[in-house]
Amino acid sequence: MLQLLISTKLLKVTDINYLCRDNLKTKKMNFTNKNVIITGGSSGIGLATAQAFINNGANVWITGRNEVNLQKAANEINSPNLRTIVSDTSNLTGINNLVKAINVTENKIDILYLNAGVAAMAPIEFTTEADFDSQFNTNVKGAYFTLQKLIPHLKDGASIIFTSSTVATAAGMYASVYSATKAVLNKIAQIAANELAPRKIRVNIVSPGPTATNGLDGVASAEIKDYLASNTALERLGNPDEIANAVLFLASENASYITGTELLVDGGAITHLLK
Repeated sequence: MLQLLISTKLLKVTDINYLCRDNLKTKKMNFTNKNVIITGGSSGIGLATAQAFINNGANVWITGRNEVNLQKAANEINSPNLRTIVSDTSNLTGINNLVKAINVTENKIDILYLNAGVAAMAPIEFTTEADFDSQFNTNVKGAYFTLQKLIPHLKDGASIIFTSSTVATAAGMYASVYSATKAVLNKIAQIAANELAPRKIRVNIVSPGPTATNGLDGVASAEIKDYLASNTALERLGNPDEIANAVLFLASENASYITGTELLVDGGAITHLLK
């Protein structure tokens, strides 16, 4: 409990205001000269986050499977602080391509954003082995081994963020495999937070709710997107920029005492479903 007695006298209101002002200063999210890796950065949340980091002074490397899509992303951001790496993180060969590219730069990583992911919706009864393997290879294996291979390249005090999803908490139909991959990802992130704490490396999770991205367009009709929006407290889909803002917060010094935590950026979807 906060003790308000000093020499048996209560602190004045003005003294309390001074202490709060002195200790609760908000630091600007300045990432000048910080080195940021974003997997799955050629579109959607990853692209929006790359743009946000660059707007705040960072040097950013984005990965993607498709060179054409990466070039489109580079043209859209149009910054000398952006570099692209063709890397399919669903397999170790693709992950090693990323590691080699980082080795060439001889840069240490300040922020690692493990964002690459895929989704395929189907009832359990009709889910194929190919759909199962694709999602686990990219969402789980990819994030796990990208983290493993890049740990030696992380600066002490670095920040790692995983993109999970509210589906890791919810139990929506037709998303059994996708939901399972995100639940696994959350546990990996929590354990990584403990294992990397001696190096003062923070590991956190951002879990978007339904967000208006090309990825959602690929798996959801207009009617489904309207339904998803209606199941949030704010009754709308999220914007990739809103998720990017949360990622930058977790990566910043403003979150210096936060690790092993999941931040829901879901428009109140989970609490809305529980009401």
